[in-house]
Amino acid sequence: MKLSDIFSCPPQQPLVTTPFMIAEAGVNHEGNMDTARRLIDEAAEGGADAIKFQTYKAATLASKNSPAYWDTSKEPTQSQYELFRKHDSFWKNDYEALKKHCESAGIAFLSTPFDIESARFLNDLMEAFKISSSDITNKPFIRILCDFKKPILLSTGAAHLHEIAEAVGWIEEKGNKLALLHCVLNYPTADENANLGMICALRQHFPQHVIGYSDHTLPDDDMRILTIATLLGARVLEKHFSHDKSLPGNDHYHAMDRHDLKHFYAGLAAVLASLGSWRITALPEEEPARRHARRSLVTARAVPAGKILSPKDLTWKRPAHGISPRHYDEVLIMRARRALPEDTALVWSDLDAL
Repeated sequence: MKLSDIFSCPPQQPLVTTPFMIAEAGVNHEGNMDTARRLIDEAAEGGADAIKFQTYKAATLASKNSPAYWDTSKEPTQSQYELFRKHDSFWKNDYEALKKHCESAGIAFLSTPFDIESARFLNDLMEAFKISSSDITNKPFIRILCDFKKPILLSTGAAHLHEIAEAVGWIEEKGNKLALLHCVLNYPTADENANLGMICALRQHFPQHVIGYSDHTLPDDDMRILTIATLLGARVLEKHFSHDKSLPGNDHYHAMDRHDLKHFYAGLAAVLASLGSWRITALPEEEPARRHARRSLVTARAVPAGKILSPKDLTWKRPAHGISPRHYDEVLIMRARRALPEDTALVWSDLDAL
């Protein structure tokens, strides 16, 4: 699937479909190009539609006294600046090389810019811009990204409705296509805090835009949270991605891997198959029940030839091989063409119009 596909049809239709999947590699490459290429290859193998990195320099992203907001038992670094400084070595040439590798792997390249300089060179490499939840109140930066005239994917983590509406307004003023991604900005997010109902709330408040979900829960064997998000109408899914979930620190511990992706798609295919069509109609497999479990009009007593049928002459019994009870009123103004024994399933040839 192409990212443009999700913007090419009305946001609310169809309600449930296979979502556009973004494997959020972030900086799980930890500054190693071979690892970054491996992440691309494994995301493609797992079936992701896109892989997304994060592009920043620690010095322009965080002050040196910025405190941690993650689980420090998993990532012990106490300073945002120090953590970001560990993994900010990739820049323009590196992302150009990763873009080429994505093309050869058959997966779309994305990277979230966190400053104007990175946004400028990433513009040549991507078909859309992802804006982090942390920048949802960053009016000047949002406007700058919108000026590139590309679709915007905006995560809404830790935001109140009025803040989301304000950011949506800034983007709508610029005329960009928009996908809003429900997100809980907590690493990792407990399943009971995933608040997936917010997907429905976003669909209600912003029906003109595509709605998706950026997930920070721990993956399980059947990827249940992502499946539920899809069933609630998420058209874009984003989840942190790693080549090795056992690695310490950063985003490895709550990421999915290629095996998780494969499990998700297999499970989702079965779920979507069970949903079937959105058209209301009887299935061919139900035809035996239609014929044998429904009822026919049946004589409740013997009816002599020529008698006009009355309610006392009729009852209704299975199977539906005779006249349907839906024609009850019509039958009551007809006469018996022949003598009808009790318990006769009526057919039209048994009756004459008056």
